[in-house]
Amino acid sequence: MDQGYIRSGDREMDRDTLNARVAKAAGGFQALGVGEDDAVCLMLRNDFAFFEASMGATMAGAYAVPVNWHGTAEEVGYILDDCDARALVIHADLLPAVVAGIPDDCQVFVVPTPVEVMEAYRIAPDECVVQAGNTNWNSWLEAQPPITGEPATTRSNMIYTSGTTGNPKGVRREPVTPQQQEWQYKTFTHVFGISPDPSIRTVITGPMYHSAPNAYGQFAALCCGLVILQPRFDAEELLALIEKERLTHIHMVPTMFVRLLKLPEDVRNRYDLSSLKFVVHAAAPCPPDIKRQMIEWWGPVINEYYGGTETGAVFFHDSGEALAKPGTVGRPVPDAEVRIVDDNMQALGPGEIGEVYMRVSSWPDFTYNKNPEKRAEAGLDHLITCGDVGYLDEDGFLFLCDRKKDMVISGGVNIYPAEIEAVLIGMPGVKDCAVFGIPDEEFGESLSAHVELADTSITEADVRSYVASHLARFKVPKDIVFARDLPREDSGKIFKRKLRAPYWEAAGRQI
Repeated sequence: MDQGYIRSGDREMDRDTLNARVAKAAGGFQALGVGEDDAVCLMLRNDFAFFEASMGATMAGAYAVPVNWHGTAEEVGYILDDCDARALVIHADLLPAVVAGIPDDCQVFVVPTPVEVMEAYRIAPDECVVQAGNTNWNSWLEAQPPITGEPATTRSNMIYTSGTTGNPKGVRREPVTPQQQEWQYKTFTHVFGISPDPSIRTVITGPMYHSAPNAYGQFAALCCGLVILQPRFDAEELLALIEKERLTHIHMVPTMFVRLLKLPEDVRNRYDLSSLKFVVHAAAPCPPDIKRQMIEWWGPVINEYYGGTETGAVFFHDSGEALAKPGTVGRPVPDAEVRIVDDNMQALGPGEIGEVYMRVSSWPDFTYNKNPEKRAEAGLDHLITCGDVGYLDEDGFLFLCDRKKDMVISGGVNIYPAEIEAVLIGMPGVKDCAVFGIPDEEFGESLSAHVELADTSITEADVRSYVASHLARFKVPKDIVFARDLPREDSGKIFKRKLRAPYWEAAGRQI
């Protein structure tokens, strides 16, 4: 029997069992008429069923479409309709809130919400069972024959972008050729640090409806010795898992670093982390001071990559490069092409700030599902932009300033909120923050900072004084709001749009 297995709470599944259930899922989807270019949606927390349904759909030739389970019936219904979903696999407790948005021709499979998820999210037990009249995923799966014939052409998951402006867009890739699949494996090995090796032991800390945890989780399930699913990120629980399970590899986001560093020193020093060999992070800018502190604590095992749902990983760097080039997101990976351009699409030189266009040439190309014109808008020649602004230094290392749409223009001056957030997160007594532009009658836009405090004695004047001691006066937020809890996704990433929207709606403008 293969030594690899997946664990969630007290449940375990070895890889042989997983492979058998994936084949049954593919056979069941095939029997339903699901095939080439169809879509199967997943509205699931990190659970065994996520792997079963996702891998089963792609084995049948369809696209697996992870759906953010925070979505409303309207938001989820849009995605189901946009991808013409043939089936939806959903946890039992999530179904009631979105059932009104599910198209009549979409087959629904309901997964019992597991105990560890129920406890992590404090869900009532009676909400976690499959109600009468619904199709139980596990019962249906057991009755299906394995897929017949050769597996269909491999398709990657179709990830819907966040929809910061307008509706989300499905990143639909062309079927993966064997040559491209080989390159994907090489890239994953390079940036994730994992390969077919039973000694590799990892934990999935972020929700797999996001593109990065999705790719990491699915690749890990194929080749690692142990894959633990953490129902919901908890900083001290992660430290305990590293020690207990002798974890070697982890994929993280900077918010998790911040939460770890906010733990009391005696808690941080309580756990043995010596088993760690390769920790990689992505998805958001990491303040240089946070990166330095993590390297000092965990050792030179911290790595970073940068890219997007559309591009895959394009840049990468290790701990030594992070310390030598504070704030960088890395150098281009092999076979990558990068161009920094101004507003007239003219190429810029080292040190000049512009929009970042990039692509790894051997990565499968994509279009936006039913929206090819948006694909054209995002492109420059054969390159793609994720909307980020930055510059390359003389050694080819990329430094990001902010997302282009997040950039604030106040009185004609460009201000990058990420720079201010990086300062604020280092302020003693600040737990987290979000900085963004709001309407301003005089300057067009001004800065608002929503701050989550660990020390409630901090005042607005304290915040302004701290920022002013690190940055120019025009970067000091005019509007400061203290919040008990900032709205955030399961990964810990702040829903900045929810904070920003009321200001612009009050001014009669959309963002």
